Amino acid sequence: MKKKTKSLILLSGGLDSILAVKTLMEQNIKVVGLTFKSFFFDSSLAEKAARKLGIELKVVDFSKEHFKIVKTPKHGYGKSMNPCIDCHILMLKTAKKIMKKEKFDFVATGEVLGERPMSQNRNALEVIEKESSLTGYLLRPLSAKLLKETVVEKKGLVSRAELLDINGRSRKRQIELAKKWGIKEYPTPAGGCLLTDLEFSNKLKELLKRCPRNKDSDVILLKYGRHFWLDNIRVVVGRNKEENKTIRNLAKKSDILIEVKKYPGPLTLVRSYRKGKISPEILEKFKDLTKYYSAKARDKKDVKFLIKKI
Repeated sequence: MKKKTKSLILLSGGLDSILAVKTLMEQNIKVVGLTFKSFFFDSSLAEKAARKLGIELKVVDFSKEHFKIVKTPKHGYGKSMNPCIDCHILMLKTAKKIMKKEKFDFVATGEVLGERPMSQNRNALEVIEKESSLTGYLLRPLSAKLLKETVVEKKGLVSRAELLDINGRSRKRQIELAKKWGIKEYPTPAGGCLLTDLEFSNKLKELLKRCPRNKDSDVILLKYGRHFWLDNIRVVVGRNKEENKTIRNLAKKSDILIEVKKYPGPLTLVRSYRKGKISPEILEKFKDLTKYYSAKARDKKDVKFLIKKI
């Protein structure tokens, strides 16, 4: 009896990766999804997609390793601080290790030739394949007919005739395929990576500039609240009850927490990246900032504060 072909596919949960899975499943190939978590994106979309597709999903947290390449990417950034080429290489290197260990026949992705100018042009796709050490064993089902024939196609493990030739930024072909296969729900093409967001990228640049030796909580904290800097003192002001709770949980030793007494309002976290105490004069500025963002307390004269040093 012929052994069933096994593919490990990078699954983001976006439409392209969903269609790549379906394209392989149409050939009766066993497909297992692989997704990643980092400081800048999670696995929720991939988990949802895997459930709907009825496939197994492996989730890898590579936050620390990923953050290293975010700080110094070999192939540079996109429009913001998104090192897409280096990120894909890192993911595929991990995929190769799993492929070899668990005896998958090849690795696949939902990449589309020409869809993204930085990371999905022909040269970039070749660089990604080479530097991930997957030459001949990396299949892009949606654009395979426009790319070099892979080893797995030559071996007959995958039928090239049943693969696709999608090219460019238009989503017309993908939407047609989604209708054909009854795929009604899928996220927008923007994706869930915070590094593609200009505002978030600016906050990250500021953190790296002022605090090169940052810790995990310093990076995670960027996702929440309004951010202000006074020299090397960082101030984070919560925007709602949920953010206040999260910011409190992210507080670490030597942080200062400020709240307005008797009035609803933000929790303010003060984190210093320099030696020495924060002066009373500077602390007054942060109390004023906390009061300003408390709509109920802003114009009151009798405002008092709850100040706690962790």
